[in-house]
Amino acid sequence: MKPARIAGAAALVAAAALHPGRLVAGPDGEVASAFDPGDPLDVHASIDYRYSSRRSSLKRELDGLPGADPNGPTPLVKDLVFEGTRHELVPRVEVGLYTDLALTVELPLVLRDARRLRFDQRADDCVFATDPGVATCVDAANSTTIADGILPADGLDAEDGGATGGATVFRGVTRAGLDQLHLGLVWAPTNQARDPSKPTWKLGTELRVAIGDVMEVDAASPAREDGVSRGVHELRLFTSMTRRVGWAEPFFEAWWMGAIGARGRSPLDGPTRNFDADDVGPQQRAGGRFGLELIPWERPARDQRIALELGADIEAMFAGRAYSDMWEVFALAGGPGGPLQLDADPETEGQQPLPHPGVTNVEESMTLAATAAIEAHLATWLRLDLGLRLAWDQSHLITTATTRDNPLQAPLIDQVGHRYRLDESLTYVLTTGLRLLY
Repeated sequence: MKPARIAGAAALVAAAALHPGRLVAGPDGEVASAFDPGDPLDVHASIDYRYSSRRSSLKRELDGLPGADPNGPTPLVKDLVFEGTRHELVPRVEVGLYTDLALTVELPLVLRDARRLRFDQRADDCVFATDPGVATCVDAANSTTIADGILPADGLDAEDGGATGGATVFRGVTRAGLDQLHLGLVWAPTNQARDPSKPTWKLGTELRVAIGDVMEVDAASPAREDGVSRGVHELRLFTSMTRRVGWAEPFFEAWWMGAIGARGRSPLDGPTRNFDADDVGPQQRAGGRFGLELIPWERPARDQRIALELGADIEAMFAGRAYSDMWEVFALAGGPGGPLQLDADPETEGQQPLPHPGVTNVEESMTLAATAAIEAHLATWLRLDLGLRLAWDQSHLITTATTRDNPLQAPLIDQVGHRYRLDESLTYVLTTGLRLLY
């Protein structure tokens, strides 16, 4: 080997030894710090744009379906298809406080959120029949939602209060705004940039404070309410680990999140009649994420590289109250005189009218997702990324309240034989982002 090449290789090895962080610069391996020699403060700033699209099938239990096995499970029939899109802008800042300890601030902004429901007419050979057990496609004549008066036969456009017509039976108010402010602390007990023999291990906590207008529906004037906040304060705890090994960087994260309070009049913090009420609080969630970042090309001396990330995640939703794909429809049908109007205290003679808030008791379920992303390190201080996430929800009931413990129980949708089930869901999220590291 020529002396010049030997000198160049030695310089590269020396640079890697003095600055090992340059070889472990994936997002999971980056740690904002402070008071390091020659580097008193790290600031990591990013802004992401997210576009998400969701589709799901909403089926209905139907007691007394002709030909159904009386000893078998409650039969299900097709009813509606949900379609929704959301555009978000997510700025985030991570500031070093001490050695491998950082403060994080994130403020997701919903630019536009739109939803609609259509009759399920996806069958290749549609058969429209008044008997739901015979029909392969749904229209106003055989929809159980229409038959129960939950939606009018000619549809409802909540934006202007008029009919929708055609296969679209509901169009929600276009919503925008803020949901929560995320404030967190992240600490790395071990950092591969400091000790190459150890992985980068992070522990974190995040307080998500509800700050935006709460998602509600005014049955008398639906277009009046266009907030996107669920109105709950949540606590998120997580731990993650990653380690650069040659051209690959595997990573893993586990987390839990639960509500710790509510803001104002959040529907998720509605009335609870009994001391021992079960599953009437907001749903808790927990999950894990794992994957592998591959580095097909890099130039360590300039901190440049192209990385490909492949991963998967799983999320468990525990039983509790939640906004489902039908929540706006339920809230509109739960207005004064509507078929879902509640009785605040069924044990007292007469009716004490209580508007249905739209949120319902939702069965526990799982979500599985696959992710792929490409990240370009253009310089020590500049990152660009593009990612895709595909998620599938496990089939589960979205109306499961019981009179024993829940004043939000509406027999028309919560009793066995009338409940709604979410099925065949698919959500994809496209994310593009810019990160600046100082």
